[in-house]
Amino acid sequence: MDFDHSPRTTALLGTVRTFMDEHVIPAEPVYDAQVAAAEDPHQQPAVMLELQATARELGIWNLFMTHGDRGAGLTNLEYAPLAEELGRSMIGNEAANCSAPDTGNMEILAMYGTPEQQEQWLDPLLRCEMRSAFAMTEPDVASSDARNITSTIRRDGDEYVLNGRKWYTSGILDPDCRLVIFMGKSDPDGPTYRQQSMILVPADAPGIEVLRDLPMFGYRDRLGHGEVQFTDVRVPAANMLGSEGDGFAIAQGRLGPGRMHYAMRAIGMAERALELMCRRASSRVAFGEPLAKRGVVREWIARSRMEIDQIRLLTFKAAWLMDTRGNAAARSEVAAIKVAAMETAHDVVDRAVQTFGAAGVSDDTVLSRLFAITRALQIADGPTEVHLRTMARLELQRYEEDA
Repeated sequence: MDFDHSPRTTALLGTVRTFMDEHVIPAEPVYDAQVAAAEDPHQQPAVMLELQATARELGIWNLFMTHGDRGAGLTNLEYAPLAEELGRSMIGNEAANCSAPDTGNMEILAMYGTPEQQEQWLDPLLRCEMRSAFAMTEPDVASSDARNITSTIRRDGDEYVLNGRKWYTSGILDPDCRLVIFMGKSDPDGPTYRQQSMILVPADAPGIEVLRDLPMFGYRDRLGHGEVQFTDVRVPAANMLGSEGDGFAIAQGRLGPGRMHYAMRAIGMAERALELMCRRASSRVAFGEPLAKRGVVREWIARSRMEIDQIRLLTFKAAWLMDTRGNAAARSEVAAIKVAAMETAHDVVDRAVQTFGAAGVSDDTVLSRLFAITRALQIADGPTEVHLRTMARLELQRYEEDA
């Protein structure tokens, strides 16, 4: 395994790091202030438009896209350190058009979309002329098992009719949201993994009702996480993504690279928290000396450094396997990084919060927000227990084959 940065990654990494240090991180308080002052809290603030213009000028746009010739053309391993750097800020990914749920939606449109679908939806998303949402999770069933999904996709002549209730439909409240990718059952009596389909739904289609915006530990994202009712929503049959029954396979194809992206962003969050912890420990005096002199704080710092470096190497391995052997060969490693990266990031943030004391639980630093999101992401995109189950099953298969 060779994890050395390619020449292109090395050059891009320098550009991204400068962009983050000189533009994105200084813009965080401006971003928050503009969102708070806006009449619509989901409207994109002006400072983000400025950041995106700068990212385009610097050539750090759509770095995530590994499919086809529409993106930067990087491999997963090449993109991984760039995703980490963007992940240092809550707004870093959006500034480079590398933020979820659009990234996953763009990837599956590139992989499974028809030329017409790509022209209508993918190209505007890549130009950030619109935003999108992904409607899979449902409130009344355990959506960690996609077989439980109860929403329906029924063929009616040249159209499909959609019904169901979704929640945590990220991106649905953004005024620029034009597309919802909806997952439902098109053949409830079919083979277990061929019952589900995905279909492209215009966000303004009649029958779509956003019931509420859901918070995460009290925080509300600008993009919004909506609970959404779909009632007799009609879309053309040509909007089917792939073929009927491809939904489960498409979901798996979407989530593999997406989990690598999440893992690297989590590492970026952990690095930001560790930096804040070190600076706080060096400057804050308690009981006659800086916190950095205290053995327990030094242990927190040392353990954080070891754990971050460990998950970075594990994530590089997963990315390398996806690039060289395919997503299926990396299933165990992808599951592992989804668990380990989020748990480690949360632990590091927790130590930083403790180092900051009262300031750590306030909104005066980014730590409370990082604490909330690293905890929530242990549930989102497949809960920790599901990934551990996958890893255990794959590990046990090795011994069953030898028996």
